[in-house]
Amino acid sequence: MSSSPRLILASSSAYRQALLRRLQLDFDAISPDIDERALADETAEETALRLAEAKAEVIAKTVGEALIIGSDQVATLDGQQMGKPGNHANALAQLQAMRGREVVFHTALCLLDTRARASQRVQLSNVPTVVSFRDLPDAELDAYLRIEQPYDCAGSAKNEGLGIALLASIRSEDPSALTGLPLITLVSMLRRAGVTFFKG
Repeated sequence: MSSSPRLILASSSAYRQALLRRLQLDFDAISPDIDERALADETAEETALRLAEAKAEVIAKTVGEALIIGSDQVATLDGQQMGKPGNHANALAQLQAMRGREVVFHTALCLLDTRARASQRVQLSNVPTVVSFRDLPDAELDAYLRIEQPYDCAGSAKNEGLGIALLASIRSEDPSALTGLPLITLVSMLRRAGVTFFKG
C-alpha cells in the first residue's frame, strides 16, 4: 500500500488484527482508550456504532492523514445488552441465560478518513449476527470457561476458538462479523475511500 494512505486499526484485539491481515494490506494497530459503557436508554446498535466511531476518533487525534478502522460489538438477549463478563461467575451467568436461546451480536464498523481531500470523512455500519446457543448443562459451561477464559468477550464465548462448540447456528450477511471485524462491509468502505485490492 505504498501509494495508499496509512491504514490504522483502532484495536489491540489479536482476532481483529488477524482478520484484517486477510486483506493483505499494510496496517498499524493502535489501542484506543475510551469508556466502553453504554449510555442510558441507548440501544445496542446505537452503543456499538457510537463506540466504533469513538475508537477511530481517539486515534485520529494522534496521527496525521490516515484511514482509521474502529469496530465494536454489543451482544443482546431479549433486547437487553450483555457486556463483557469480566470474571468467571458473570460469564457463567451469561452462558446459563443464553443456552437454548438466540442472541443478537451487533458488530459496528467505522472507517474514518482524516485526509484533507476526503470526500466522505466517516462511514458507519452495523452488521447484526443471530447466534443460537446449544442447551448445555452447567458442568459443560463451567468447563468451557475454565479452558478458554473468555472474560473480555461480549457474550462469554469465543466463536473463533473452542466457543464454537457452544453454538448451534450462526446467521449473518458477513461471516467475519461475529469475530469482531466485518470484512465484507470493510472492503466496501475501503473501496469507496479509494483503496485498491487487485492490481493487474
